[in-house]
Amino acid sequence: MKIIISACLLGENCKYNGGNNYDEALAALLAGQQILRVCPEAAGGLSAPRPPAELVNGIVINREGVSVDEEFRRGAAECMEAAKAFHPDLAILKSRSPSCGCRTIYDGTFSGTLIPGKGIFAAQLEASGVRVFSEEDIDEIKEFLK
Repeated sequence: MKIIISACLLGENCKYNGGNNYDEALAALLAGQQILRVCPEAAGGLSAPRPPAELVNGIVINREGVSVDEEFRRGAAECMEAAKAFHPDLAILKSRSPSCGCRTIYDGTFSGTLIPGKGIFAAQLEASGVRVFSEEDIDEIKEFLK
């Protein structure tokens, strides 16, 4: 199966704090699959580390109050082009991210409060017909891969 995955989930240090979200169980589950690693934020030109960012009224703003919306949208567009060429069967994206969150995202107050919503890249993938999961959906992913 062809799977798009957030690069941070496979150990790439592209997370806002310079780290990653490596998920050993997920990596083991995906062994033998065709994988396309993506990080829309890095693709948009953002460095790691960088100030955390959240969606505020549809615009991505970092904790310092600076809009990074252009970088997020540019990175999502670049990753969408890669996705179109790859023809994925599904995507597994980092939960809660303003790029990759697929069910909930942070509310824009930088307080850790979650609200229903989708990140920019996740929403674009879903709109194009790709089934999107978060790393928290491991049981659903296992079923989908059967």
